[in-house]
Amino acid sequence: MRIQIINGPNLNLLGIREPEIYGKKGFEEYLHILRNTYPNIRIDYYQSNVEGELINKIHEVGFDLDGIVLNAGAYTHYSLALMDAIKSVNTPVVEVHISNVHQREEFRRRSVISPACKGVVCGFGLDSYRLAIEALLHMK
Repeated sequence: MRIQIINGPNLNLLGIREPEIYGKKGFEEYLHILRNTYPNIRIDYYQSNVEGELINKIHEVGFDLDGIVLNAGAYTHYSLALMDAIKSVNTPVVEVHISNVHQREEFRRRSVISPACKGVVCGFGLDSYRLAIEALLHMK
């Protein structure tokens, strides 16, 4: 099984950026834990702060993998282009958020990509990624 994790803007600063919201652990450290938890799954990781690069990555992997775990960051709330990219591929996508976006600012409560995704996991810190992988495993 192969899963691609795609992180959007500012998620390269996990562990540094607003640790009271996003935690003190960087994603690379958490990725090591994920890979050890699922040794029989190939988990690839990609991060970009650029919308078009995220779209290109979805196009690149969206026809060959078993799942995509996508944290689109702020693009979640307004990127119709990302929504269209998700709708254009046949690999299931699970939307992920580290914080509970429904407890935060009003603008964070709306996702334009959710309708294109198989599901959404939010509010469980970095463990939201593991829960998304679990969901993809149960879709097989």
